[in-house]
Amino acid sequence: MYKACIFDLDGTLLDTLEAISYTTNLTIASRGMEPIEKEHFKVLVGDGAGKLIERALKERGDEELKYYDEMLALYQKNFAVYSTYEVHPYEGIPELLAALKEMGLKIAVFSNKPHLRAIENVESVFGEGYFDHIQGEKTGILPKPDPTGAYEVLESLGLTKEDCLYIGDTNTDMMTGRNAGFDTVGVTWGFREEEELRSFNPAYIVHHPLEVVDILKAADK
Repeated sequence: MYKACIFDLDGTLLDTLEAISYTTNLTIASRGMEPIEKEHFKVLVGDGAGKLIERALKERGDEELKYYDEMLALYQKNFAVYSTYEVHPYEGIPELLAALKEMGLKIAVFSNKPHLRAIENVESVFGEGYFDHIQGEKTGILPKPDPTGAYEVLESLGLTKEDCLYIGDTNTDMMTGRNAGFDTVGVTWGFREEEELRSFNPAYIVHHPLEVVDILKAADK
């Protein structure tokens, strides 16, 4: 019987692609670089702001990353302004979260998005205090797929890894779940293809948010 669901944020709970692509393109434009197509950001995101900027710069020819420090600092400045731009929940997510609360489960977010921006995103859509815990990327804690942050989430919830489902949309999430010892759910409505998720052998694959409820009910029998 599961007692909590821990969610990735970008591509799992929220469609944040517009905000990320807009902010990144605004940032690299300061160095005269051409914009990157929004859909291509689906393969650039997932491993934190630093990796995003590294990948974006390489896409635009800065293989030696000579502009990396400048662009990362500017991205963080710009993202503080635009992190909630055109952000919205995926279809079925509000209903899923309401169902989980009705079932008495705790809900948490564990993301590689910078911590303050993760809180802003969640609270701008769902309101303050809706989640039992929100955790983004923090200084001194390795990003996903390192499990250290996941253990902090567990401590905050007062639960064990066996009590939780971890739900995400990328290879990084599948590895995070495996590294932390969670039963992991791959979602197909986010940023990566189902084939990529299946290659990491998650416990479950779902195609609509409310299928998570079916998993929980089956586990409770």
